[in-house]
Parts: sequence; structure tokens; C-alpha cells
Amino acid sequence: MILVAELNERLTTLGIAVNLVTYLTGTMHLGNAESANVVTNFMGTSFMLCLLGGFVADSFLGRYLTIAIFTAVQASGVTILTISTAAPGLRPSQCAAGGDACERASGAQLGVLYLALYLTALGTGGLKSSVSGFGSDQFDETDATEKNQMMRFFNWFFFFISLGSLLAVTVLVYVQDNLGRAWGYGACAASIAAGLVVFLAGTRRYRFKKLAGSPLTQIAAVVVAAWRKRRLELPADPSMLYDIDVGKLAAVEEASTKKSKRKERLPHTEQFRFLDHAAINESPASEPSKWRLSTLTDVEEVKTVVRMLPIWATTIMFWTVYAQMTTFSVSQATTMDRHIGSSFQIPAGSLTVFFVGSILLTVPIYDRIVVPVARRLNGNPHGLTPLQRIGVGLALSVIAMAGAALTEIKRLRVARDENVPNGGVVPMSVFWLIPQFFLVGAGEAFTYIGQLDFFLRECPKGMKTMSTGLFLSTLSLGFFVSSALVAVVHKVTGDRHPWIADDLNKGRLDNFYWLLAAICLANLFVYLVAARWYKYKAGRPGANGSVDADEPMLH
Repeated sequence: MILVAELNERLTTLGIAVNLVTYLTGTMHLGNAESANVVTNFMGTSFMLCLLGGFVADSFLGRYLTIAIFTAVQASGVTILTISTAAPGLRPSQCAAGGDACERASGAQLGVLYLALYLTALGTGGLKSSVSGFGSDQFDETDATEKNQMMRFFNWFFFFISLGSLLAVTVLVYVQDNLGRAWGYGACAASIAAGLVVFLAGTRRYRFKKLAGSPLTQIAAVVVAAWRKRRLELPADPSMLYDIDVGKLAAVEEASTKKSKRKERLPHTEQFRFLDHAAINESPASEPSKWRLSTLTDVEEVKTVVRMLPIWATTIMFWTVYAQMTTFSVSQATTMDRHIGSSFQIPAGSLTVFFVGSILLTVPIYDRIVVPVARRLNGNPHGLTPLQRIGVGLALSVIAMAGAALTEIKRLRVARDENVPNGGVVPMSVFWLIPQFFLVGAGEAFTYIGQLDFFLRECPKGMKTMSTGLFLSTLSLGFFVSSALVAVVHKVTGDRHPWIADDLNKGRLDNFYWLLAAICLANLFVYLVAARWYKYKAGRPGANGSVDADEPMLH
């Protein structure tokens, strides 16, 4: 039942995103640059709202209610989107003969479209933030049988994600292009509504956990407390700072009939000493407020998150490259020969099937070939470390953009040599675009898994829900960086010699790809420095003073 909710989320989000740019340019008559930014802003907002959804779930509603409410919001957004594509008054009239006099969508028409998209984004953010966590809530990790069942659940969870992706880029895109957008989006709305009914039907069988509070609140509390006491002198002995009373917690746990998920004390570190001010206890006799006094363990957990920020920041550019696969790569496909045989024409948005296929192919290759080889070379039982996997993904993004630039140079040369008319199709097979889709897909397989592994390993035990938020925020910012780059490039290159022209045959999209390749290369070097500087957490003292050592890892 939970899996159906994730299937519908993936089907809807990807089904809208991969083919939206063709609707914006072909039906709403927006320019290529503006259309690309509408798509990337929609996707960026969807992922950024995951942070809001996670905060609401952890602090107020719980995961069950968050999933139910935001699924209904998503269904409302897709329903409005269906209406906006079906009602003639909500889209401009078709272009006149010749295609030179196209009426741009009015403000009211775009307003309805944007309302639909951002309601969908809000629903997606709330749903995505909670569905995997709610799935894990159904299992007791201290029970060996249930722990194995949870592993099987997540195998099926990723299978349903992949299934939703494949259905979105094949069946759904085909329906949109051949039967109409209203049929495609209407099918999504009906599927979401049916999925919500199925999810609610399992209410009596679900397990519910008490609200644990949001890590964002803890971070804010530590920063506020440190700022309020910034003028106080730090004690020379860190043991004088306020911290968890291990003996009291152990006694409470021993007296309790249930197993407690208590925090473990963390050792004091010398970095970011400013934050230590939050643990200065001004009045030991009074009841402490979390906004005036934090435990040293809370402070050290926040420091751990701060240490991860250089890695976090340097992974954003990969998702900027990823954004091009749902925007300009699809726009390129519309200008190329997409026929297979004499009758069947591949929908431009369905080219992303090679992207999804690359991901599905790379994962088993990594497990069967890369891991054994890497294990022999570096002695790591997991093959590559999380940071090494991310590095491979970032390197592939550089190669992908360089390859995309070379393909675009060839496409422009063919268009020029064949004197292709305005808006015409270049006599060049669309399959020339497969390498860039394949390379970015392989890069995602490395980067996505590497990021998740890194944030899950390195986030403190008391802030595990923060790991998903950190990961999803890199996706969000990657899409927003793409929007900013497109806006700047479009403004700087102007209308006379635009890199991103409304007619790609008159533009220089290859220059934009070269720019991305150069930025990604510089980002890769910065990442390598940050990865070299970063030290994996070595261990932490438990309640009894013992240290739970993590596995040794090489960068």
C-alpha cells in the first residue's frame, strides 16, 4: 500500500517533468530558455519542499497524516493541470500557417498552469519526504526477522521507483503526445486518487511512531543559543560544558519496559568553537530552555552537519547537469529525426528511457564488476567509498557535457549544410543523443547512491532524518542553479547571437554545454580537495563510555 504511493509519486513527477518543455514551447509558445526554467523551477521546488514536508511530519502531523494530506494536494494539482490542458480557453490559439506568428500564452493562462504545477510540487514534496520513512516505521529493527523484511521492503521500494520511472518516460509520454495531454495528466490524477484510497485502506494495519521533533529545530536552537551567549567566555575545560547525564538516561532506560532510542554522548571537538557557547550553563539551578541552552552532544551533532557542507555544496553541480536531460536534451530531440522505420516516431520525452535504462544497467555492473576489482585494490569490503562513488559521478558529468557539446556541434553543422528551414527537423538520427543520456544516467547511479550512503553514514544518530534533507536539497539547488545559469546566459548572449535560441538551429547550445563542462570540471577539483580534507567519523562514546567504531574507510 505504501509502495503504491511511491509509484504514483514517481510516475506523476517524472511524467510531467520529462515532457513539459515540449508543451511549453509547442502549445504555450514560450521560448526555449523560459520553458527550460519553468521545468527546472518546478523540479527544484518539488525537492526543496521535501524539507518543509519533513519538518511538518517530524514536528506536527506525523508521517501518516503528512502522506495522506499531501497526496490529496498532489492530486488536486494534477487535476487542475489536466483541466488547463483540456480547456481551450486556458491555452493560446495555434500558430498561423508558416509558424512565424505564434500567440504567446496570456498571464491568466500561465497563472492557471503555474498554480497546477506548484500545487503538484507541494504535494510531491510532502509525500516524498515521508513515504520511505513511514515504510521503515512498519518494521522493528531490533528484531532480526523484521529487519530482513525491511530490507526486502526497500528492494521492492526501489523497484517501484524504477517501474514508475519507466512507465512515465514510455507509456505516459506516448499517451501525452498521441492521445493528448489531458488524457496523460488525467490518468495521473486518477492513479493518485486511487493510490490514496489504497493507502488509507491500510490504516488499521500500520504502525505509528511518536513525533521525535525535527533536526532543523535542533540546528536552529543551537545557533540561537550560541548567538545569545556569544560574549560569554568559554571554559578552558570542555567537561564544564552542559551535556547529557548518561547515568540518569541509563537508569531511565533500565526502568522502562520499552527500548529507548536515547542519544549517545559525542566527544568534544575543537572545530567551530563558536557553537560551544550554546552549551554554557548560565544558571544550573533553573530549568533549561532549548533556545538558551543546548547539550554539548547537540552542539557536536550540529558541528558534524557543518563539516559535511563542503561535500554537500560540491555535489550540487551534478544535478544541474541532470536538469539538462529533462530540458535542452528533450528540445534537441524535437529537432532531430525520431523515426524508427517508416511509421513509428519516438516521442521526444521518451528519449529519457535511455537515461533510466543506464541507471538500471550501471547498478548491477557496479555490484558485479567494479566492487570486486576495487575491493582487491583498496581493501574496502564495499568496493568504493561513498566519496569515491560521488567523485566518479561528478567526473561522468564533465564527460557527458563535453559529449553533448560535440553532438550539438555536429547537429548544427548538418542543419547548416542541409539548409534546414526555420523550426525544421535536422536529417540526423535522434540516437546521437544517447551517449549524453547514458553518461548522465550512469553518473546518477554513482552520485545518488554515494550521496545517500555518505549522508546516512555521517549524519549523527540523533539527526538521521537530516540525511534525506541534505541529499534532497542538493537536487533542489541543482535545478535552481540551472535556472540561474540559463537566465544569465540568455541575458548576456542577447537576441543577436543567442546561445539558447527559440529555434535551436539558430543558437549555440554547444557553447552552453561547454560552459557547463568547464564549471563541472572546476567543481570536480574543488570536490577532490574537500573530499581529501574530510575525515569520516571514527567513533563515539556510548552511555557506558565505550566507543562504537565505524569501519575504516579510505577516501
